[in-house]
Amino acid sequence: MDADTGESQPVPAGDDPLSSDRPEAGAASGFAAAAAKVRSFPQTPGVYLMKDEKGRVIYVGKAVNLRSRAGSYFHKQAAEEKRTAHWVGEIHDADFIECESEVDALLVESRLIKDVQPKYNIDLKDDKTFPYLMITTHEDYPRVEVTREPRSRGVKLYGPFANVGALRGAVQVLQRIFKFRTCGLDILADDERWHWFRPCLLASIEQCTAPCNLRISKEEYRRDIRRLQLFLEGKKSRLIRQMKKEMTEASAALKFEQAARLRDEIRMLETLDQRGELDTHVQPEVFYIDPKKGLSGLKKVLKLPHTPRTIEGVDIAHLGGTETVASLVQFIDGLPFKPGYRRFKIRMVDGIDDFRSIHEVVARRYQRLRDESEVFPDIVLIDGGKGQLNAGMAAFRELGIDPPTVISLAKREEEIYRPGESEPIRLSRHSYALRLLQYVRDEAHRFAQHYHHMLRSHRSLDE
Repeated sequence: MDADTGESQPVPAGDDPLSSDRPEAGAASGFAAAAAKVRSFPQTPGVYLMKDEKGRVIYVGKAVNLRSRAGSYFHKQAAEEKRTAHWVGEIHDADFIECESEVDALLVESRLIKDVQPKYNIDLKDDKTFPYLMITTHEDYPRVEVTREPRSRGVKLYGPFANVGALRGAVQVLQRIFKFRTCGLDILADDERWHWFRPCLLASIEQCTAPCNLRISKEEYRRDIRRLQLFLEGKKSRLIRQMKKEMTEASAALKFEQAARLRDEIRMLETLDQRGELDTHVQPEVFYIDPKKGLSGLKKVLKLPHTPRTIEGVDIAHLGGTETVASLVQFIDGLPFKPGYRRFKIRMVDGIDDFRSIHEVVARRYQRLRDESEVFPDIVLIDGGKGQLNAGMAAFRELGIDPPTVISLAKREEEIYRPGESEPIRLSRHSYALRLLQYVRDEAHRFAQHYHHMLRSHRSLDE
């Protein structure tokens, strides 16, 4: 605290808050003591709590590295950053709760924000509602959804969460373990017609047990949902003990497939700290996109019989004018699905020829899906105009593959081209459908450029 003004001052980066050239120790004791305390925090995932001079918690945050993240509030940048400048000077103490993984930290942070309601977490809402994790309870096969507009009945809510990107990343991580559905289908366990429904890509990659195809009973699916709820409620140790008991019982009853699945789920739960940072699973929102409205808009604009769930975007990048690379990104339910991303080196095209490069990528990608009996996406989005679209469609024709919905998006005027249509679709720049397509296109471009830079770096090293 400054001796003349009586106001707390944040510490510039690299400065020692306890150094002898600062005002007398008593004047700065609160802020300086908190800064010194944070330097002893562990370098592990967890939740940090910032407190004022009366010991009240004024801010709660999660961290991959507690020491580094909590320490950042005592650097000069925190006093200049708009979101923190008005309150960091109130910090007089700091505490932490160590967690096993970033997913655990995210859930602990949420529970603390809900229970303690620190005033500066509330201020950081920026006039938007916090996101919640919502599990429907009235359906035969409950679904899991991230929403900013939670229902008041027929659901179980977890949250609020401070960071929607981290929450979506956590959902993708947890879906690999508990294999719950995130679709909006109204599935009835006693309706035999679901036996003929074709599951989406998530079933193919074993990230959903495909209740839409009645591959799992209502009772077994609900058992998985109860396990998810135990984890979300902070009862992971109890959950693992319960699952180990079930695994032993299944093995004794010679139900080896069930025992193996439980073994794998237990292993993933026990190694959550090795699953990587959450933002590697979901691309952070660059601008606000409503995935549901975007997909509903695409159904209407493209005159599709059903709301699309899976979109794959294709883009081309050139390396020094001599080598061409391509990217394929995958979106599920309007959000990036990083495990589905693919990179390609163009093998059969000399020089720069975007049309032939698109032809090669489309042929390689969808011939493989056909040969391996994998599910095709609902929409294939090609970056470019009518020429790129025609090149992609030619690849499907030559392979004798019945294509999904294939479109292209031309960047200059943001026009959508469709096969067999001479005139493009022109949407409002504020259209949710266009924003979603732009998001897919831009993510494909970013991923292609990233591959391009990787190859260029390797080439420089080789030289």
